Amino acid sequence: MTSTKDESKVDDIVLDDLDKRILHWYLIDARLSYRELAHKLGVSTTTVQSRTAKLEKAGIIRGYSAMFDHDKIGFQLTAITEVSVAKGKLLELEKEVAKMPQVLAVYDVTGLTDAMVIAKFKSRDDLSKFTKALLAMPFVERTNTHIVLTTVKEDFRLL
Repeated sequence: MTSTKDESKVDDIVLDDLDKRILHWYLIDARLSYRELAHKLGVSTTTVQSRTAKLEKAGIIRGYSAMFDHDKIGFQLTAITEVSVAKGKLLELEKEVAKMPQVLAVYDVTGLTDAMVIAKFKSRDDLSKFTKALLAMPFVERTNTHIVLTTVKEDFRLL
């Protein structure tokens, strides 16, 4: 399969312009019904339903969720923590950290540290407990935590 300028190939799935427009609208409002989305796109409800099923089956759409204002629900602290890991145990550590409820993202990174963790907290005490739990994990050599002072942009929707 070849891709044109209006198509993107993702693991043998070719996303055409309609697929991209469906994804775009789901990012804006995942609560849209098939009928509402079909009307916005000028296609049939059946087309939207079948395209959505294809995108779900391919793992491109992994789920649907609401976006919250974390400050308004009490999570006023955002921390970005660098983690250095010993003895090649990075993947095992990352899997454990990813299970922690306050963790939003875990990344392998290049540079002086091995991983970056983004997490949100309701209090300094919660952050302190989290940091101490990280340091108590086997193979964690050190952490370096940055507290976010101002959030300029926080939106992981991308298309």
